Amino acid sequence: MTTLSEVNIQFIEYLKSKSRANATILAYTKDIEQLVTHLGNLNKTLPNEATLGDLQSFMDKLSKENYTAKSISRKTNSAKTFFKFLKLSNIITTDPSSDLLHPKFENKPPRILTKMEYRALRDTAKGDTRIFAIIELLLQTGVRIGELAALRVEDVNFEVNSLHVPQAEGTVERTIPLNNPAGEAVKKYLEIRPKSPNHALFITKTGKPLLIRNIRTAIDRYFRIAGIKGAKVNDLRHAWVATQLESGMSLVTIAKLAGHKRLSTTEKYLQFIQGPQNASAKIELEEL
Repeated sequence: MTTLSEVNIQFIEYLKSKSRANATILAYTKDIEQLVTHLGNLNKTLPNEATLGDLQSFMDKLSKENYTAKSISRKTNSAKTFFKFLKLSNIITTDPSSDLLHPKFENKPPRILTKMEYRALRDTAKGDTRIFAIIELLLQTGVRIGELAALRVEDVNFEVNSLHVPQAEGTVERTIPLNNPAGEAVKKYLEIRPKSPNHALFITKTGKPLLIRNIRTAIDRYFRIAGIKGAKVNDLRHAWVATQLESGMSLVTIAKLAGHKRLSTTEKYLQFIQGPQNASAKIELEEL
């Protein structure tokens, strides 16, 4: 019979056929390899030998090794996806992960930049035309870093001042208004952008697409220069959502522009903003 290691290879090929992101596939690969090793130590090498108790012992082991509850929850999800695939492929008849519970953990509140931090970051990056355009897009449109890295030159429409965000795994295709600060920053960048047949909006000096890790590293550097502590790239997206709420934009509109699949995702920001807009947004939500 096919071993767990062998069906794991099939599982990865299945994920690739579904056009999952490389980062997602890599995460699943490492999680399942780790699980297969644990099961091997229990002398369980075949798919139908794994039990709920075996899976729970793996999660308990991770907890003892000081993995965070969030990390264990992700690995729980990986195990569930893996065994669901085995059942759908008729490799097993019973899914041992169906009753495997996720560990409880509290999500930290979003880190929202203060107005002073907002200005400091922009001022600090002004001398770097490319990174300044990146920061402006993140702050002024709320796109995710992965979405920004995937933007093409043709996704920016200066005639109607809009930004087209292509659909990717786990994201929603949408068009976002491009305000003057973001538009001007991108125009200035395009003036100095290296000539390249590559359609990626943000590229390196040699014409290759700027990778997510390159963008994150550059912005982290400007966080340090600006003296902004405890902030991450995704906090620019948090800042955008909070700013739109404070300006009085409706929850429904913000959710659509941000690409939130659930309105409740947008609603959670209400408790972190101040002013009368907060109350009006809550009223609007109750009337939906």
